[in-house]
Amino acid sequence: MEYKLTFKDYNQALKRDKLMGLKCNDCGAFTCPPMMVCGECARTNHEIAQLSGKGKIVTFTTSFIAAEGRENEVPYTIVMVELDEGPWIMGNLVAIDPKKVTMDIVGKPVQLGNRVYPADKYSNGDMARPAFSLLE
Repeated sequence: MEYKLTFKDYNQALKRDKLMGLKCNDCGAFTCPPMMVCGECARTNHEIAQLSGKGKIVTFTTSFIAAEGRENEVPYTIVMVELDEGPWIMGNLVAIDPKKVTMDIVGKPVQLGNRVYPADKYSNGDMARPAFSLLE
């Protein structure tokens, strides 16, 4: 069985500020990031779909310990976002000082963007990652 949407294609789309996922033709649920099976019904009958990238913050954490090669980026805030289409994805919260983030951001609407990180010893080239901005 082949992936309908590979991580490489997902990553390339994210670099162009497009959030791609899979829509299940059996139950209608969206899965993002892409997986082999539907996140709801575990079936493989899905099609590639572009998601809006809009959602709301469900929870967050602020990291004061850097990932390898990102020592100059701490602290940073990581959010779990429930997308308007249903799936939950993680990404960095940008354009806000992590030291000023409080519980007040839970439930706030956000819009997806991206950040591209250079390759490290664990990856095969540069990688885009979701980065969310608060909507006013």
